[in-house]
Amino acid sequence: MHIHAIHPLTHDNVVDFAISAAAAARRYRTAAEQTAALELMDQNGRINPQILNQEQRKLHGLAWIATTVETLAQTASWASSLKNVGRLGKTEALIVMIGFGEYLGQLVGGLPMSPNEIVRPGELGLTADAAALQSDPAVAAFLASGNVAANRASLVAEMREEHGPAETLGDDTLDMIRDQFRRFAAEKIAPQAHEWHLADALIPDDIVAEMSELGVFGICIDTEYGGLGLGKLAMCVVTEELSRGWIAAGSLGTRSEIAGDLIASAGTPEQKAHWLPLIASGEVLPTAVFTEPDAGSDLASLRTRATPTSTGWRIDGNKTWITHASRSDLMTILARTDPSKPSHDGLSMFLGPKPRGTDTDPFPIETMSGGEIEVLGYRGMKEYEIAFDGFALGAEALLGGVEGQGFKQLMQTFEGARIQTAARAIGVAWKALDLGLRYALERCQFGKPLVEFPRVSDKLALMTVETVMARELTYFAAREKDSGRRCDVQAGMAKLLAARVAWTNADTSLQIHGGNGYALEYEISRVLCDARILNIFEGAAEIQAHVIGRGLLAGRRETNAAA
Repeated sequence: MHIHAIHPLTHDNVVDFAISAAAAARRYRTAAEQTAALELMDQNGRINPQILNQEQRKLHGLAWIATTVETLAQTASWASSLKNVGRLGKTEALIVMIGFGEYLGQLVGGLPMSPNEIVRPGELGLTADAAALQSDPAVAAFLASGNVAANRASLVAEMREEHGPAETLGDDTLDMIRDQFRRFAAEKIAPQAHEWHLADALIPDDIVAEMSELGVFGICIDTEYGGLGLGKLAMCVVTEELSRGWIAAGSLGTRSEIAGDLIASAGTPEQKAHWLPLIASGEVLPTAVFTEPDAGSDLASLRTRATPTSTGWRIDGNKTWITHASRSDLMTILARTDPSKPSHDGLSMFLGPKPRGTDTDPFPIETMSGGEIEVLGYRGMKEYEIAFDGFALGAEALLGGVEGQGFKQLMQTFEGARIQTAARAIGVAWKALDLGLRYALERCQFGKPLVEFPRVSDKLALMTVETVMARELTYFAAREKDSGRRCDVQAGMAKLLAARVAWTNADTSLQIHGGNGYALEYEISRVLCDARILNIFEGAAEIQAHVIGRGLLAGRRETNAAA
């Protein structure tokens, strides 16, 4: 369908309009990349880290533009797929109308990089390009009649009738997996999650055992090693549903995901044969031991030392923010093996077995000590500080049997870890929406349910729309990973957007609850605390935007070099 002028959006034409508008948005993204390349790369077309650091706002603005445009493209693809199989209903059409209206409006008017940082086209040298985008007929149609009050009200009316957005992935196995884990989370996790949160208790061992039986810890591990071998998209579905019950349940698999990826991609045949079956079965619970007190995202500054001994290695140093450290059986430890190289090159990765701890004795081994870090949310596994003092490892503990490759090995896992984190954020976003909608339906003020007040209804509509759009971006990144293509930029985009949506939904849902939402007895208080961490771990939002922006510039340089 060729769009020459502004036409009203309808159920029948919304997909064609979305495809056309997404194409116009891609042209805007290309213009943004070209402008950024001229300003942020040196005269030889090379990336200069100092320039990128000085011009963070422009670089991160580019990242948010690209993320928003990719989200529009994947939302259009989702709607098109549903239309092709006759499953594009009223709910889905409204989501496209509202979502495109909102995100296109942000592209031409101002993109929120954080609650108080709005990046606008003019400061990126894109005033003319934004005007061209705004004048595109399909874009103009969405801006005029997409995110409007009537559509938002209609969407919430559909939600009230339990006509939620389509969830099918076009794969019977994946749809069955979703149903299975939704039931598990609803029956075994959600009813007790708030009690566990308030008690700051670990997820009970019997729940962990049931998750093991369901295959949670071996979803992406090859069947050769006892895993399910299902890939990242299946992992997203499982993680999303578990996190919808409680983020801790969805996060239990994160450490297994990281350890499994590390060993599968970089381990020796012996390391794979020994550890992967144990991780897949849930017999061994791993933990990631990377962060240090003075080095959060700056891994090149790590100081923990790994010194050769006659029998293997000795680990000395301090680590912090180690999730699920006490109850874990295996540590993936990033340590410096070459002090003469104060950079990434001097780092190596180790597989460190350890005994499980208890509440009274979290680290029952003389060469390890540490204590719990009390946190607002993200409970159920607990956070710890760890001090290593002569912790001994055998020679076989060095991942891959090679020194100096630790940082590179870790980078290979970041794509999967960030996709998994995005899926956790989607689950949290759904939970916030579930709670907000239920409260708005049940709570009456001034003689009618809260949901009938437009400002409340508007909130619920946008929560639904953004959750679906972030979900589709996350699934896209997972499919890219499953296809074997490099997807560090796409994974970063998914994590960046999904984390923002989770926090926005949680904050908005608490607002719908009013004063009750601030009471500990209400679940939304937990969800708010859980959502806040998502913009920080697995790459803070600012780091994530930097990585995306740099990746986009590097991609342009590689394309130009090839041409």
